[in-house]
Amino acid sequence: MAAISSINVVRTGDFSAPLTTLGSSDTITYDSRKTQLLVLRNPTGGSLALLIDGDGGTTVDGSGLGIGAVTVSGGYTITVGAGLSRAVVLRSISAYCQGVVTLSGASGMIAQLFDIT
Repeated sequence: MAAISSINVVRTGDFSAPLTTLGSSDTITYDSRKTQLLVLRNPTGGSLALLIDGDGGTTVDGSGLGIGAVTVSGGYTITVGAGLSRAVVLRSISAYCQGVVTLSGASGMIAQLFDIT
């Protein structure tokens, strides 16, 4: 299990943005004080499904939406087709990013985690 380092975005000029090839199980550190963008690219010949799962997530209150408690314990899946890319702002799925956040199920996918602010 490898820990994926985040990339600090420089607001002027260009900056290094290394690529990380995911294994069967890797981790990221979610920082709620920052806007973090996870960029995923699938260089393989088939579709890959990445599971983002924080070990501290159980349920969240959805009563404001009229739906009651929502379970997040199963994680959040992003499917990326062959040769395509997807991205997610982690703040938008923060309920799934509590505790130690594991990325699994997409060995061979390329990832970059940007700290924008």
